[in-house]
Amino acid sequence: MSEPLSGATRVHFIVGDPIAQVKSPAGVSQAFHDKGHNAYVMPAHVAPAQLAAWLAGVSLAQNVDGVIVTVPHKFACHDLCASTSDRAAFLHIVNTMRRNPDGSWHGDMFDGLGFVSAMQDNGCQPAGKKALLVGAGGAGSAIAHALVVAGVSSLAIHDPDAARRSTLVDRLAGLGKCPVTHGSADPTGFDIVLNASPVGMQASDPIPVDADKLQAAMFVGCVITAPAITPLIAAARAKGCQTMTGAHMFGRVRDLMVDFLLEK
Repeated sequence: MSEPLSGATRVHFIVGDPIAQVKSPAGVSQAFHDKGHNAYVMPAHVAPAQLAAWLAGVSLAQNVDGVIVTVPHKFACHDLCASTSDRAAFLHIVNTMRRNPDGSWHGDMFDGLGFVSAMQDNGCQPAGKKALLVGAGGAGSAIAHALVVAGVSSLAIHDPDAARRSTLVDRLAGLGKCPVTHGSADPTGFDIVLNASPVGMQASDPIPVDADKLQAAMFVGCVITAPAITPLIAAARAKGCQTMTGAHMFGRVRDLMVDFLLEK
């Protein structure tokens, strides 16, 4: 790191449960330093039941400028913000929070924007394409919204939590931008196949879609950063598909978060 840790250092947290797996502390700290800002990101392992009390406590420190939010706190932190972007308000989720002038918190959600930007970096323009998305949690909700805004011709969402999936499908369908439906693990007929679920993080996990039905013309992406190449991505590459990994997404999301946290 180029900036020495000192009493003048500005502090940011990344909060989750668990937290040991996240890569943001080093990556975002380095991005701050690359912009000439003396700030570090510290990991905080906080259980859901203690989240509100933890945030109230760290808010008392006048050198704490921001909070990055990861699983499972993205929905709960939305409710702890005094203000949010329109995007975060629509989704009821945030992944980044910065201080308002009065010391309260302003939240936004960048997982979707970062994911779609990473898709475009890797040769996939979503406009006019039929997309299948696995996962309707925090990241999945943001990615689904970003895909609809980016102009996909249709979006099918698959998630084993039927209530969560239905809520997201109904909310996005209400925008009237494209058909949004309930999907399955069958990728047949789709141009874009995306995993926004944690399925693939463990060696024993199944592939979240029927990999035998992947076709070379499909674009396949995944949010998971570890392992770097998930079984889904490996299977897609074996079929000749264009792909993007969680690392591609993280780079784009990191840049958006840093710009937001440094915005005055």
